[in-house]
Amino acid sequence: MTHPLSGFPPALVRRLVVKVGSALLVDPAGQVRVDWLRTLVADVAARKAAGQQVIIVSSGAIALGARRLKLPKGGRGSLDDAQAAAATGQIALSQCWAGLLDQQGITAAQMLVTLDDLENRRRYLNASATLERLMALDVVPVVNENDSVATAEIRFGDNDRLAARIGQAARADAVVLLSDVDGLYTANPHVDADAMLIETIETIDARIAAMADGGSASGMGSGGMVSKIQAARIATGAGAHLAIISGKVDAPLSHWANDGRGSIFLAAAQAKGARKGWLAGRLTTQGRLTVDAGAEQALAKGNSLLPAGVARVEGTFDRGDVVDIVAQDGRVIARGLIEYDSGAATKIAGRRSEDIAALLGEMPRSVLVHRDHLAMI
Repeated sequence: MTHPLSGFPPALVRRLVVKVGSALLVDPAGQVRVDWLRTLVADVAARKAAGQQVIIVSSGAIALGARRLKLPKGGRGSLDDAQAAAATGQIALSQCWAGLLDQQGITAAQMLVTLDDLENRRRYLNASATLERLMALDVVPVVNENDSVATAEIRFGDNDRLAARIGQAARADAVVLLSDVDGLYTANPHVDADAMLIETIETIDARIAAMADGGSASGMGSGGMVSKIQAARIATGAGAHLAIISGKVDAPLSHWANDGRGSIFLAAAQAKGARKGWLAGRLTTQGRLTVDAGAEQALAKGNSLLPAGVARVEGTFDRGDVVDIVAQDGRVIARGLIEYDSGAATKIAGRRSEDIAALLGEMPRSVLVHRDHLAMI
């Protein structure tokens, strides 16, 4: 039976993020697949006419630039090559999107972001405000990672997670990842004939995570099923549904609406607030606090993290930095803003709150991470 959310109909999904990967947008020769892209733009126009707001997250700049610069390995042979290819290809990519959208009477806007832009709270809010204003002006934003300045340490590495974070920043109702496969399978369908499509995922548990395959089937993109599941965690935690569908057909959004084939990760029943959603969706942290079983249970009940429940402190961080909170088995169970720097946190870890003053000479705060600044993962 087709899920009611199949196709993410405009009547149920007011604001939609559509992610387009390199392998769909650019052919192996490094040329834009204009005929296919025109069908996708027609899909976008139809949805806008039906009242749905659409944001596009588009890959393809590196692949396009590599062809123009005649760079080996699709422009990914080195960081310098990737940055040069991105800087060159981004012009062609934005012109292509703007031209095709204009043919449908739609104004396009370009947004280039880095990981830092969405990990820094102030810049994240700025991006959110820009997206909101563009939506109000009936514009279709076309977003890409700014690979011309990003380095290995400060980049998303794939546009799946970028799409989820943009969905979060834009307060989107849903995110759809156009892929070279038509959803999440029990095994890699390219190598296992018995692999079965999972149409609806209510909870991303260990069983679901184990089904992911880390590679990009085309060799052109940088994502795989692992990144898509990570994206689903971010989106669903922020209250947005996420779908993985095939982009290998013409008019892929219309095809999905009619065919219904794909995988939908359902939004969490109780979405995190804006600040806690931003915390939970972060991709970088400055440290790790390993907690005991008692602290894990207390956090699950909505309590703050006390020093007594911390078994180990790792990393170098300052007060106010974001840290992961980790269970004894290594699972990241929460993320939050730390109340002490790493030196002080190490000294008071495992000790009672009453002991903080004696250990540090003062006790400005009785908790390591306050519940108001903590998000469960």
